[in-house]
Amino acid sequence: MTKAQKRPATVTRFAPSPTGELHLGHAYAALLAQQAAERDDGRFLLRIEDIDAGRCRPEFVAGIREDLRWLGLRWEEPVRRQSEHLTDYRAALDKLDALGVLYPCFCTRKEIAEEIASSPSAPHGPDGLVYPGTCRRLSADERLAKMESGAPYALRLDLARAMAVAEHKAGGPFSWTDAGTPIACDPNALGDVVLARKDSPVSYHLAVTVDDALQGVTLVTRAKDLFFATHIHRLLQVLLDLPSPSYLHHDLILGESGQRLSKRDGAKALRTLRSEGLGPLDIRRLVGL
Repeated sequence: MTKAQKRPATVTRFAPSPTGELHLGHAYAALLAQQAAERDDGRFLLRIEDIDAGRCRPEFVAGIREDLRWLGLRWEEPVRRQSEHLTDYRAALDKLDALGVLYPCFCTRKEIAEEIASSPSAPHGPDGLVYPGTCRRLSADERLAKMESGAPYALRLDLARAMAVAEHKAGGPFSWTDAGTPIACDPNALGDVVLARKDSPVSYHLAVTVDDALQGVTLVTRAKDLFFATHIHRLLQVLLDLPSPSYLHHDLILGESGQRLSKRDGAKALRTLRSEGLGPLDIRRLVGL
């Protein structure tokens, strides 16, 4: 490949949610993303995914920055914060609505659980039981009546219709690449996912898809537990006419019990490891880098 034909530099990102302190799993994800960008003098971005207003805290944002700087990471400013870009997600929702691939869901979590429990053949996905499509079967008049009554609702993706529209737009089946391997897009395992709800103006699925496109991300490095979500993200990219980055789903960093590290299960924070005398090189060694 000649100099004139040189591929564009890689753009990666680390996108934590400020709902707690960073642990070894976060350190691995961030370091791996930076490492991938450095291979061809690319760009490493930091994004703060703070849509969940009920759980996100300013002190955790400050802690994220401090921990990453301590690890030796540097990123471009300003940092994109999802809470400051709600109009971008609203525009995407409006476009999906115009395509006829959204429907209002009035079911409460309790009602969904009860319906699934009463069904002997409720479908299962990688994240548990899949929404049975109750509100998808409502007539237009029934939906309108519920909305006019003031009943709260979420917006779900009508997966079957969305796939039909996307395949029409793409001229047939479409795919995405994981570590260079083509993966046929098949989001059925996750069902009709929620894209927005009353207490959250946008879901992870839609926000991350829009953000990656707007920020010019060319390589998404993230853990294997998000592999199935990528099928949804690729579908949304086609529906919204957005470019598709390459993906690299890496192994999870596990705790001593063999379970994935998580904030809610008390995974030891980087701040704590630092107070115990560990340095950035020790962290790299612990995560296999």
